[in-house]
Amino acid sequence: MTRTRRSDSRPAHSSDEGRSARHGEARRAEGESRADKKNRTRQALLDTTLELVSQRSFSSISLREVARGAGIVPTAFYRHFASMEDLGVTLVEDSMRILRRTLREGRRDVAQRQALPTTQNSLAILLRHVHENESAYRFLVREQHGGVAEIRRAIDTELRLFSKELAIDISRIPALAQWSAEDLELVADLIVTIILTSVADVLDRDYRGREAEAEIVARTERQLVMVFLGMGQWRPGHS
Repeated sequence: MTRTRRSDSRPAHSSDEGRSARHGEARRAEGESRADKKNRTRQALLDTTLELVSQRSFSSISLREVARGAGIVPTAFYRHFASMEDLGVTLVEDSMRILRRTLREGRRDVAQRQALPTTQNSLAILLRHVHENESAYRFLVREQHGGVAEIRRAIDTELRLFSKELAIDISRIPALAQWSAEDLELVADLIVTIILTSVADVLDRDYRGREAEAEIVARTERQLVMVFLGMGQWRPGHS
């Protein structure tokens, strides 16, 4: 009796499709790992730069130093940044983006007639953020008037954006409904300048001493009180 061979019920091309699918998954996994590696290297370049600028100006740091600290050859640097200036601008944007998001939460009550307490709360949040990210703030404070024009412009742009966001929040205070955009931005600039000065003073504790921070905070809060008292007396259109 002849035994009948049982035919395979799977389509002839199914094994080829399976191999193609596996190869596709492998390629995707490889692509993801490359992307992850690129992101890690990029962050290593940023972190290395922050470490180097903790005691030095940005203009004194070389591309070779940054690449060596990140564990890559100098030519590989250009896969991540077009230049050292590009890296510096990215540091500014990343640092300020986190700061704005943090302070936005601290200002959420400004429209409920709690402008001064909210600003004081924002100051407390800012100083806590400064202590958690000292290298980034030292970089911003030093390079605001530093020797690299691209970085100075980036910091100025970010501070202007910071002031505009604060001005929008202040405009929600009912008593200031008649204020012009120019006046709102003017007082926002003043508040930002006061706060940034306090940050620079806090970071200067090697000279002033750690115990000076409480005095710096108290002085800054008094300055903010004076600003808000003056806002209450200001009449739109007066010069």
